[in-house]
Amino acid sequence: MAKKIVLTGGGTAGHVTPNIAMLPRLREMGYEIYYIGTYDGIEKKLIEAEGIPYYGISSGKLRRYFSMKNFSDPFRVLKGFRQSKKLIKKLRPDVVFSKGGFVSVPVVFAANKKKIPVVIHESDMTPGLANKLALPKASRVCCNFPETAADFPEGVATVTGTPIRQELYNGDPEKGRSFAGFTDDRPVILVMGGSTGSAAVNAAIWKALPELLKDYNVIHLAGQGKADPSLNGTPGYAQFEYVKEQLPDILALARLVISRAGANAICELLALKKPNILIPLSKAQSRGDQILNARSFEKSGYSRMLEEEDLTKESLLAAVKEVMDNRDRYISKMSENKEQDSITIITGIIDSLV
Repeated sequence: MAKKIVLTGGGTAGHVTPNIAMLPRLREMGYEIYYIGTYDGIEKKLIEAEGIPYYGISSGKLRRYFSMKNFSDPFRVLKGFRQSKKLIKKLRPDVVFSKGGFVSVPVVFAANKKKIPVVIHESDMTPGLANKLALPKASRVCCNFPETAADFPEGVATVTGTPIRQELYNGDPEKGRSFAGFTDDRPVILVMGGSTGSAAVNAAIWKALPELLKDYNVIHLAGQGKADPSLNGTPGYAQFEYVKEQLPDILALARLVISRAGANAICELLALKKPNILIPLSKAQSRGDQILNARSFEKSGYSRMLEEEDLTKESLLAAVKEVMDNRDRYISKMSENKEQDSITIITGIIDSLV
């Protein structure tokens, strides 16, 4: 009889792509794979493209700030819990793997109630609210930072790193150049504001663009609905809302990456040894996890950090110059990092519970 696993996680691409990275290995290990996510979140499109049976459930957001939705979302969460219990009973998985996000909470609780082992992956140094709720129900916890593992009883948490999609290692820079429509060989800066984009990063890039284009070509992933159509056709500037299939190629092409500091994104940059500038979400917009991630990477010499409150045209241009002038130093520091085969470690933990 085939082993069965339910994967869950959603809300942003960072809660989905590590699950996708593990699919080939899980298939090799003989698992029947199912996915539980939101009705229409980014995870639905990404997972269905992989040919995995997908089940949508009701999901509410757990907010730290006042919103009228705080009164209705608990009912959505309860509905999601009831749906999760029915799905767990129907699918009868041997194990559940959760990458986090609010949709994962009812799935983890339902699995725990049915005494099905749960493995949770926490990418950030400190757990988000969804994972804080789910972690007590976990059989094992996988994490990126030793500081995170230290908060758990011995034997529960393992520093595994983040599963990296293998296709990211196989990018073709010339295909990336062709995709962007560049006709010269100037160095390329890739700007990524996260899967939903960043208004603050976009605004700073657009202000700095005339200066940047004197020396560089720029590929800008602006986020859904956040691109500036008036800039389409600007020589040396390629603007997209979101890129999937061509991402390995444009990453291979990039000499410098400007990015938010979500844990999965920065682990991919580290694995690819891409010099980078990290602009974490501010504390006004988040719980501060990206700031901790970026500080850790800057302290290790992997990244240059630029806080959003300090983000101006001038500070951005100065950071670009500093990193480009010291590319070899950044690459050398990243090369010192001892890479782990995260996929093998995590799937081994999963398999040990079946």
